[in-house]
Amino acid sequence: MTEQAIITTTVKLLQDNIQVSAYLAEPKQSGSYPGIVVLQEIFGVNVHIREVTERIAKLGYVAIAPALFERIAPGFETSYTAEDIEVGRKYAWQETQASELLSDIQLAIDYLKTLPKVQKEGFGCIGFCFGGHVAYLAATLPDVKATASFYGAGITTRTPGGGAATLSRTRDITGTIYALFGNEDASIPAEQVDQIEAELEKYKIPHRVFRYDGADHGFFCDHRGSYNPKAAADAWEQVQQLFSQLIISH
Repeated sequence: MTEQAIITTTVKLLQDNIQVSAYLAEPKQSGSYPGIVVLQEIFGVNVHIREVTERIAKLGYVAIAPALFERIAPGFETSYTAEDIEVGRKYAWQETQASELLSDIQLAIDYLKTLPKVQKEGFGCIGFCFGGHVAYLAATLPDVKATASFYGAGITTRTPGGGAATLSRTRDITGTIYALFGNEDASIPAEQVDQIEAELEKYKIPHRVFRYDGADHGFFCDHRGSYNPKAAADAWEQVQQLFSQLIISH
């Protein structure tokens, strides 16, 4: 598949008194492309997330990565030190709210709908780590028809801002979801992956669950020590297969 030349920019999404920064990547060539929302880890819309957004655009999608911490820490972007992880976790689990995250994702989708290059229906979503958890939430939005949730910790035990665990929303998922995990990921025990799969089966949600031997948390990120090239390559193939379902023939 020939990679598309792309354009990237940072945009501001506005709603009421809320302003959310987002990184946008789109093919240069005119056309009608599916829209994909990319959801960050706890480290902000950093180099890794921007690179993923660009990779998706090169495949023939318009991809946008909204800053999920914009309400609490505008412009936040950090690296992978122990100190940075503590700050990111605090923002993710103590200061975000599921309802606000869903609102910001919908805001990103609504923005994509205004762009002439974007199909007006059938959006995708991909998220990693904290964003993998949030992607499971986003899968319940009616506009989202294909979701890739990478190593989303806590899906079975909690939700951002508190309340019933995100797993309890499984019945509301409106499209297909792929959930991808590393078998060496101590933050997501195998029994939690089994719970997620059982719940998806219970509500007959179109899904696939991938478990990668030898892969740890963050296996897709080539900026981290836990990067696993073999698992990452297979996962990328699965993501491409998933999102290809969104392409509408004209």
